[in-house]
Order: sequence, then C-alpha cells, then structure tokens
Amino acid sequence: MCKIKIKTVLFLTVLEIVLVTTAAFKETCEFDREMEEQCRIHNYKTVKPLLDYFRQVRNELEHKEIKESKSNELNSDLREKHHEIVRIHEKFMKEAALLDEYKNKVLKGEDDLQTCQNKVHKFEPEINSKQNIIVKLKEELADKSSHFENCELQFKNLNSRFSENIQNITEHQKTIELQLEQSKTKLIKNEKENQLCRAELDKLSLTSCIPFGDSDIHQLNVSGVGLFDVLCDSQLAGPGWIVIQQRVGGNESFNRDWATYRKGFGSYKSDFFLGLEKIHRIASLKRHELYIHLVTLNGSIYNARYDDFKISDEDSGYKISLGKFNGTIIEDAMRYHENMKFTTFDRDNDIGDGNCAVDYESGWWYGGCANCNLNKPYGRNLFWYKPNPLKEAKMLIRPKEAMKK
Repeated sequence: MCKIKIKTVLFLTVLEIVLVTTAAFKETCEFDREMEEQCRIHNYKTVKPLLDYFRQVRNELEHKEIKESKSNELNSDLREKHHEIVRIHEKFMKEAALLDEYKNKVLKGEDDLQTCQNKVHKFEPEINSKQNIIVKLKEELADKSSHFENCELQFKNLNSRFSENIQNITEHQKTIELQLEQSKTKLIKNEKENQLCRAELDKLSLTSCIPFGDSDIHQLNVSGVGLFDVLCDSQLAGPGWIVIQQRVGGNESFNRDWATYRKGFGSYKSDFFLGLEKIHRIASLKRHELYIHLVTLNGSIYNARYDDFKISDEDSGYKISLGKFNGTIIEDAMRYHENMKFTTFDRDNDIGDGNCAVDYESGWWYGGCANCNLNKPYGRNLFWYKPNPLKEAKMLIRPKEAMKK
C-alpha cells in the first residue's frame, strides 16, 4: 500500500511537469502556427504513457481493495469458527460435570445397600475408562485449536469429530442413567423385602394378640416398655384384640394419680387399666382400631368402633385420636374427647375452668368435661352419653392392616 502511494505521488509530479512542458510548447506553438500539428502529436505521445500508468495504478488499487475485503471476510469467518469451538468445548465440559454427578449418585447408592455396592463397583472401571477417553479428547481438542486458522476445511472436519464425540458421551450418559434406574429399582425391591422381614420380626416379637387367637393372658414384647402381660380377647369382635380397659366388677378405684395411670393398674380378672405408656407404645407400631363393648343397666349390648386409634406420648399429654366411627350404638360420644389430653386429679390437662378428674373421681380424656366416661365410679355414674348408664364397659385395640391380610 505504501509503494502505491509513492507511485501516485511520483505520477502526479511527472504529470505536473508534463503540463508545464505542454504549456511552454503551447506558447511556442502560438508563434508558429505551422508547428501546431506537431505540438499536438508531441503532447499526446508525452501524456499517453502517463495515462496508461495511471490506469495501471488504479487497477492495482482496486485489486488490492478486493484482496483486503476477502481477507477481512476470511478473518471474520475464522473468528466465528473459533467462537463455535469454544461453545462446543463448554458444552463438552458440562457433559463431563454431569458424568461426575452421576458417579456421585452411584457412590451414594453403594452406602445405602451393600448388595448393590458390589454391582456398582463393576461399573467404576468403565466409568474411569470413559473419563480417560474424555481427557484424551480434551487434549486433542487443545492441540487442534492451535491449527484452526489454517483453512476452513479443517474447521469442518474438527466440528464433525466433536459432534461424534458429543454423541458418544450422550449415549454413555443414557447408559449411566439406565444403570442408575436399575439400581434404584433394586433398592426399592430390597426395601420391600426389608419391610416384609420387619413384619415377620414383628410377629416374632409379639406386639399384638393376633398370633394367639384365644381369650387368655399372654406376654408381649414392645419396644420402650419391654415384656408385659396383656388380656387377649377373641370372643367379642373376632380374634386378636388387646383389652386396654375393663369395667365388669366394680372392685377397683379409677381415681388414681398420673403415675399410676401411666403404669397401669387393676386385675385382669376384674377391673383394670392397661397403662397409658403401654397403650401409646403398642398403637404407635402400626395403625390400630378401637372397639368399645358396652352393656347397659337393662342388659342391652352395644358397640362403638373407630378405625384409627392412637394416643400421643407423655410429653404431649397422651392426647387421643380416633379415626372414623361406626357401631351399633347411635351416639358417637367419644368424638367430643378427640385430641384431648389425659387428665388426673394431680395433672389438670382439660379445657374447663376446674379439674374434671376431681369432679368425676377418675382419670379420662376430658374436654370440659365429658360426653362419656368409662372410668367413673362403678354404677349409674358409669355412662356412654347421658341417657345410657352402664354396668359393663371394655375398650379393646387390634392392628387394622394385619386383619386385612
């Protein structure tokens, strides 16, 4: 470009000299009309080479501009290709990070189940091999990046190779996902087997009366309270019931303190209360139903059933929960007491102004105070709803799901 400018300056200088010379010749020619034709010929011969040179210079300038335009276009294309390679590289790195994430999930699965750990270990060499391939591909990518400016064909070849590599990584990722899904299925299967095992252990640990199938005293082993006797009943409402409260003889006082109600009291041959802590522990193992057996003073027999019975722990006041009601008696008298804490004369948890346990001479799940009370002193004071005084009452519980099986 610099040479062309020098030539242009030189051309303009020569042109100026020619013009001056032409002017001198013109003045001379004015004095000599006969030499006019020779002056024109001389001027043409003098200027023509300069005009030809000027055209040549102009053509060279236009040709150079065309080359520069093509060069700029090629540089722009090279930059675009470079950006495209950077994007491919970033996508490639994300895929590598995703593979690492799946590896961590596999390792977590190893900690959850020992049997799956051995199988997952078999996949680790393959994963490591694929990681080595990825490292080699990254090194190859770095080497090829230094040669991208050579030509457009090399860019296309590299793009094709990267597309194939990404496809291979995607296929491997799908394989890992499938393997993880298979491992997850096996974990779920093992969990179900563990649940079956726990169910069998529950049977062996005897936490209900279902295995006995009779009406007698048996020993249970419940976590948190250990071994203790219970009265089983298979006559009133089918097999497998545990009697948690019984009023049949009137020989036992139910006006007891909190500690006694917590532990339990009475005789299985007469009146008794199994104990709040034992009832809580038993009903917490699985879903239980509650069956209440009622005999009125005139000898009529009724029952009330609730499909989801449980009581909370001592810190929550042994709060009662019942579930849905059905039975042969019309009044759902226990509903008033749902979600109420247990109250004794030395621990007032009711919602009334006084202490209902003092007024009714018995511990119970009082609200403010009661629609029914199966712990009141024996006789007409023992009632299920006010018009129904009782001479007998029993409260029994049994695992609900176990009987469905």
